[in-house]
Amino acid sequence: MLFLPQPSRIAVGSLGVIDFARGYYSYTGSAMGPGGLKRVDRHIQVLKGTKTTRRWHIDYLLPSTRLVEAFTTRTTLDLECSIAKAIGKRLNAVPRFGCSDCRCPSHLHFALERQEMLAAVAAAHSEASQIVA
Repeated sequence: MLFLPQPSRIAVGSLGVIDFARGYYSYTGSAMGPGGLKRVDRHIQVLKGTKTTRRWHIDYLLPSTRLVEAFTTRTTLDLECSIAKAIGKRLNAVPRFGCSDCRCPSHLHFALERQEMLAAVAAAHSEASQIVA
């Protein structure tokens, strides 16, 4: 979960230029590949500017944001798209963001208020945890 302190126009790789409103963003990704949760560490390095390589859509947005919180659901199941869709039922999506390898409408969602974002993300991860159990 990220906070963008001011409206920003950002070129996002193959998506082109996107206008981002000030507010909270939730990016849903998977750490199931090689390296696992090290991908979260990499994203934090991009956010802080210590790593400048742009590999994923989120890498273009990160340097303009502040980290609010990282949510994880530990599982051997691939729940990335299920979590993104659950968040998308409650919040507006940034079209085609972070989902070039699936058919989801988006893996990046927006809320004006922190509590609205926290509730949506927590509910999505709770629902996913029930699938795991």
